[in-house]
Order: sequence, then C-alpha cells, then structure tokens
Amino acid sequence: MEEKSVEFKNLCSREYFGHKRKVHSVAWNCIGTKLASGSIDHTARVWNIDPHSHGKVKDIELKGHTDCVDQLCWDPKQPDVVATCSGDKTVRLWDTRSGKCAQSVELSGENINIAYKHDGTNMAVGNRDDELTILDVRKLKTVHKHKFSYEINEIAWNKAGDRFFITTGNGTIEVFDYPSLKLRHNLIAHTAGCYCISVDPSGRYFAVGSADSLVSLWDVKEMLCIRTLTKMEWPVRTVGFNHTGEFIASASEDPFVDIANVETGRSVYQIPTKAPMNSVEWNPKYNLLAYAGDDKNKYQNDEGVFRIFGFESTS
Repeated sequence: MEEKSVEFKNLCSREYFGHKRKVHSVAWNCIGTKLASGSIDHTARVWNIDPHSHGKVKDIELKGHTDCVDQLCWDPKQPDVVATCSGDKTVRLWDTRSGKCAQSVELSGENINIAYKHDGTNMAVGNRDDELTILDVRKLKTVHKHKFSYEINEIAWNKAGDRFFITTGNGTIEVFDYPSLKLRHNLIAHTAGCYCISVDPSGRYFAVGSADSLVSLWDVKEMLCIRTLTKMEWPVRTVGFNHTGEFIASASEDPFVDIANVETGRSVYQIPTKAPMNSVEWNPKYNLLAYAGDDKNKYQNDEGVFRIFGFESTS
C-alpha cells in the first residue's frame, strides 16, 4: 500500500505556455521568485512566479542562442543572473531584469550540461563530445578542460564545494577533490548509464538517476548508497530534492513524476504526466515543483509547456 502524503493531496499544477518547441530545462533562482525555462526553440524564458497568487504571470524572452538551450542554471548568489548552455557551443550569462546577455563564451562543442558551484565562483559545462570545461565565472575564462574517453552526463558540486561529481555512461559516479580535480572515488552505482544528479540542500545526500530505471541515494560523507528508489520502469532522466531535503522528485518516460520520502524511500505522491519528462526542479523556499517534458498537442506538435505542481486548489 502506498502511503499518500497529506502534504500533496489537495494540490494542483498550473501550466505555463510561451515556448514554440519543447522545454528541456527548468530552474528556480536562489530566492524562489523567478523560474527560467530553456527550450529547443533556441530561447530561454524567465517567469516571475508568486507562490501565493493566481494572477497572470509575466515572462521575458532571452534571445541570442542559435541552437537549442539544453540546460540552464541560476547564479546561487545573484537572483537576477541565469546561465544557459546551448548546442551553438556558447554559454551565456543573462541579466534577467533587462533580458540582455551580459557575458558570453564560446567553447569547443555542443553544450548539454551546466552546473554552478554553490559559492557562485565557478561553473562546469559538459558537451556532447564528453568534454568538461570549468569556468571562472567572473571573467568567464576556462580554468580547467578535460576530454573523457567515455560518456559523461550531469555534473554537480557538493554543498561545501570541495568535491565535484560526474555521472558517466559506465554506470559510475566519479568523485573528484576540488579544486585539484584528483579522482577520489569511482563509485560503481548502477548497471546502466548514470544520467542525472542532484545534491540535497542540507548537504547530507546526493541522488543519481540511471538508465536502469533506478534512483540511488548516497551519503555524502560516507560515499555509500543508503537506499534505492524503484518506482520507475524507464530510464530516469531527472531528479531533484525539495528545499528541506525531505522529498525527492524523479521523472522519466513513465506517465508520472514520482515524489518519494528521502528517509523511507517510499513513494508519497505521483503527479500524472502525458509525455516523457526532461527536467524537474523544486522551488528553494516552498514545495512547488516545476517539471517539463516532450508534451505535444492534438496535432502532434510540441506544446512548449512546463508546469508547476504544489498550488492550493481553487476549486
């Protein structure tokens, strides 16, 4: 018997339309007031979201990329600065008050993954050629570059910033000391490729989603897997912890986003979806979960929509 969380029972999702093609990435700013969405329509958009209001939402379009915006993330210290990485080989920093690109750097390949260090000083970018670039954010200059001979996927720093994680197509998680980037652990985590990673805001755990349809939960200090979430039947594309670290959301091609209790590993709620999901992210202050995927309309065209779950039902 599933335990249904009272917390999520009478909540609903809202839809946000604006993109012309499907949305690949959603992310909240550090104070939870703005959400950015990146799409294969070559644009990102920034939405002002009031968690308590039902009013019309204003959004601003960030234009300049010439290929899909695969992933984006906000500066952890500056609530108006968002970074986008694109198939056009560039990484751009945007001032979301003006909608203007503040800085841009061209790297060597099609960028697909991006992550900030928690103090906002560095940014890591992974591309389709399995090359990792670490940038000094102030100057947007490369401080480290390494080409891997195997598939690398999502990347992340731990909360303290002294460890750097890479998920790989070999089913491993590589853990490096930072900033030396000396390999400290090669964790054999899954029987198939590891795709996505999320670090719990309290810094205790990190979670990894894999093509074997499992989510593994790891203790940061011990580097041990403490439990596995088994609700998915398809490769896990995206995972994320809520602001308290109590819940974790994961999604795939399964027809739902799963929300599980971190301590028990049990599923407490499932949000129904109509398409494979690409990105989930919780608001840093409230239990509001943004999620986006390959939604299509009745004519089988991309809908360009993302949703946020967790609003009080008005009915």
